[in-house]
Amino acid sequence: MPSLPDPPETLHATDALEWIRRVHAAVDARASAVAAHHGPRLTCRRGCSGCCQDDLTVYTVEAMRIEAEHSDLLREGRPGPAGACAFLDAEGGCRIYASRPYVCRTQGLPLRWLEEGNDWEFVERRDICPLNAEGPAIEALPDDRCWEIGPVEDRLSLAQEALDGGVLERVSLRGLFRSP
Repeated sequence: MPSLPDPPETLHATDALEWIRRVHAAVDARASAVAAHHGPRLTCRRGCSGCCQDDLTVYTVEAMRIEAEHSDLLREGRPGPAGACAFLDAEGGCRIYASRPYVCRTQGLPLRWLEEGNDWEFVERRDICPLNAEGPAIEALPDDRCWEIGPVEDRLSLAQEALDGGVLERVSLRGLFRSP
């Protein structure tokens, strides 16, 4: 499984595309490993798009990949109807699947994260898509059977900071389309 690459201290547009591709490959490998433990529990498939909501924003570093790999679609295509992700086709499939953002690569998996509780203590939280809830209680799953929220988000944030000097610009997926 590829390791998650650290972002360089400064990231130029020319390097950003290769870096984000490496991140996405590492995320895919890890997400596949987590999904393999869940078999039929995970009902996610082409057309299952309830989690593909409108108004999603991503860091510029991820938007750059979509722009580089789907320039024709962004220039000549139209976004999907408001309310759902702008990149869904009429059958609920993703038109940019190979280039989709990080958050889309882990949808449906059991998730775990830490939240600050009382007295500066951290509390672990877990969640899963209701369509994938059947099966063992997610609270009882070993940690490695869940997607840990935090590490990838931290690297994306550091990469964006290296790219834009700390502005941490986010881009609307719908806003990537050049046509109305």
